[in-house]
Amino acid sequence: MTGFSRSPGFSVTALAVVIFLAGGCSPSQQTTPPTATAADVAESATVARVSDGDTLRTTAGRKIRFVQIDAPELHGDCYGKAALAALRRLTPVGSRITLVRDPALDMTDRYGRQLRYVFVSGTNVNVALVREGAASPYFFHGDRGRYAGDLLAAVNEARAAKRGYWGACPRAQLNTSVGSITGPG
Repeated sequence: MTGFSRSPGFSVTALAVVIFLAGGCSPSQQTTPPTATAADVAESATVARVSDGDTLRTTAGRKIRFVQIDAPELHGDCYGKAALAALRRLTPVGSRITLVRDPALDMTDRYGRQLRYVFVSGTNVNVALVREGAASPYFFHGDRGRYAGDLLAAVNEARAAKRGYWGACPRAQLNTSVGSITGPG
């Protein structure tokens, strides 16, 4: 054993225990890089219900809020019902989805909904909703996650093409700190 002097009672096993205790986790828990957590792993789920333009519920009862986007409110906002229809089309009841947490952002919102990117067959639905003009980028407290650039490119594309509420709602405004501003419906 190079670099170590053996003393009576000292063993390689004891060294392993010291390293284990100093690291704070067992070797079986060290399967992800130090910056990653178990919550960063993509999880499969099945859509049970689409609640509005940026929220759904899984068959396991989890409430999922699409992270980094905001859709018009279902009641009172221009394009709210159309945003709901867009999300229902992209994530129909019974469809398999992949949920991905962004380690740079909050895990849940103040209502207990899990904040996730949602993928269907490899398509980032968060970005797709913004590209269609059914939602806007929303950077809570100014925090930008891993898809912020894609979301900003998608909203610029939707605005230029007057897609979704950018063409349907004369009072539509972009404010990434506040969320969707479409005016009354």
